[in-house]
Amino acid sequence: MDQVDCVVIGAGVVGLAIARALALQGREVMVLEAADAIGTGTSSRNSEVIHAGIYYPQSSLKATLCVQGRALLYEYCAQRGVSHSRCGKLIVATSDAQVAQLQGIIAKAAANGVHDLVLLSREEARALEPQLECVAAVHSPSTGIVDSHGLMLALQGDLENAGGLVVLNTAVAHMQSVQAAITLIANDGTELQARSVVNSAGLQAQALARRFGGLAPHFVPPSHFAKGNYFTLTGRSPFARLIYPVPEAAGLGVHLTIDLGGQAKFGPDVQWVDSPDDLVVDPARGDGFYAEVRKYWPALQDGSLIPGYAGMRPKIQAPDEPAKDFLIQGPAAHGVAGLVNLFGIESPGLTSSLAIGTYVSRLLSAP
Repeated sequence: MDQVDCVVIGAGVVGLAIARALALQGREVMVLEAADAIGTGTSSRNSEVIHAGIYYPQSSLKATLCVQGRALLYEYCAQRGVSHSRCGKLIVATSDAQVAQLQGIIAKAAANGVHDLVLLSREEARALEPQLECVAAVHSPSTGIVDSHGLMLALQGDLENAGGLVVLNTAVAHMQSVQAAITLIANDGTELQARSVVNSAGLQAQALARRFGGLAPHFVPPSHFAKGNYFTLTGRSPFARLIYPVPEAAGLGVHLTIDLGGQAKFGPDVQWVDSPDDLVVDPARGDGFYAEVRKYWPALQDGSLIPGYAGMRPKIQAPDEPAKDFLIQGPAAHGVAGLVNLFGIESPGLTSSLAIGTYVSRLLSAP
């Protein structure tokens, strides 16, 4: 049976960042990916936003790793030539009742170490974005966008330059803790033994963990899937910055983002579904998009939104439960030597990816 020091399961942006961090420590690393390319899951179906770290509860992993990850990500993109833009965003209140929420957002951000937010009047916001309609807004200058695929290619390059390896078309069927190692069995029957295994399988992380012999079932949270539909704007974007409404309970509202080519899209909404494979955008959902977007951009014309794509959030809470933090379990949590499970790595996972890599590598370095 072949042996390797570390196996990371899942070649999304987080899995690649973790593998890179481990390889840069001098460890032998192999990434196993079930698909035929890197980053085909959640990593390729998101807004590509670099989040500032505004919304998350103080001292949560989401808050801590997002703020750390944002700084690391801007520096990394600059060093590696990964396309990105620190374009900024406006969080807009479209009613007087929402203005107090903007003050709360500023306070929460400050508690997380984000001190560059500025409260703008309607006139100040419209001076930045003349097409915008709002009562007031918060400007976040450190929010940006990134070429997520370019980022993943850079992470893969770093991993491979450090001696690591990405193996595609290799789904893991079963894992078993055996003495001081973990045995992995692929769907084709191939067996591999590793000293450390990181389950970064995203939408499949819980299903994979349930197939781990020796891991107590109560350490695996339930799986819930929140689909996010995007609609693309025909024609040029009327905004130079990202535009977000005041956050909703299950998401950040139907917001406008732009890509590095200047194309604008709206979304994601929140649609709870039973299967992570439910990725078809229903054109009828566009009717609700028009109503939400016109709250801050009344000039949106009928027929100017076309179905784009859908992403899937790997939730660990049910629709009627409050949002939960990232769940990153090391051996100290579940008692299985050498195993780290990552559950519920949704937004801001992309922004946090480099910080998550450091965090997991430290978990596996702990005595």
